[in-house]
Amino acid sequence: MTIDAIKIGTRGSELALWQAHYVRDTLQAKFPGLDVVIVVTKTKGDKILDAPLAKIGDKGLFTKEIENLLLDGTVDLAVHSLKDLPTSVPPGLHIAAVTHREEAHDVFIGRHVSTVDELPEGAVIATSSLRRKSQLLHYRPDLNIVDVRGNLNTRMKKFDSSTWDGMILAYAGVKRLRMEHRISQALPMEIMLPAVGQGALGIETRKNDERVQFYVKKLDHRATHACTRAERALLRTLEGGCQIPIGAFARIRKGRVYLDAVVGNLDGTLLLDAHGSSLPENSAELGRRLGRKLLANGAREILEEIRNG
Repeated sequence: MTIDAIKIGTRGSELALWQAHYVRDTLQAKFPGLDVVIVVTKTKGDKILDAPLAKIGDKGLFTKEIENLLLDGTVDLAVHSLKDLPTSVPPGLHIAAVTHREEAHDVFIGRHVSTVDELPEGAVIATSSLRRKSQLLHYRPDLNIVDVRGNLNTRMKKFDSSTWDGMILAYAGVKRLRMEHRISQALPMEIMLPAVGQGALGIETRKNDERVQFYVKKLDHRATHACTRAERALLRTLEGGCQIPIGAFARIRKGRVYLDAVVGNLDGTLLLDAHGSSLPENSAELGRRLGRKLLANGAREILEEIRNG
């Protein structure tokens, strides 16, 4: 017997649908009889595939259309890759839950070699991320970076039909679409910090919708939420987005949140880092504190130069 019905808003890529189905299946496992319907829509980021993300803006690129459906009541909750969700959500909405995080690191997909260190001088690497470009060039300034857009399957097809020597992707997406056999190397955090929120799903709902939040709160993973709260507070303090090379990763050890962050310029010649820790309940302030530290140490000039350029 159906006890209630919920509509989930999502993008239509294979990875986005995996995420929506994961949330649907988890909800139905926790609440037998709950009717969950998936509503698919296209976002601006899905429609414009012939330009780098940095050229077409960042705030709400993959979320705005879904959030509009949420605001007008067409859907009851939205499932996002947390790394795509702007740090400021529209009035009336909020992040009601953050799911247990998949491994957050990036991975190297190589054509002829197994690691980034083995790449020959001048090798060509594909990525759509300025964050990855900055950190990779800081580690290997001799590499040539080319832009690649599209969903994960599209990127893999572009890579296979190209002469590129390698490509960088997020491990979480590769695993969720069962392409782990394509991974050549898991990139150490010492080489490349991930995007804010990478590997976690953000569940967005209307703030005043107590009915939906009753269900959604069962999806929240407290440790992941505390860690990503620190990362997102850092990003908001830096006022960054897709077009800004910012990496961050927080994890909990012995009851404390430890946060590492980097801000770099586009050619990788300058990479600023910051590190700190706090109790989980103070994780947002930890992110703000490290953000202010980075700004004071030169990140403000880096970010202004990138924005003005």
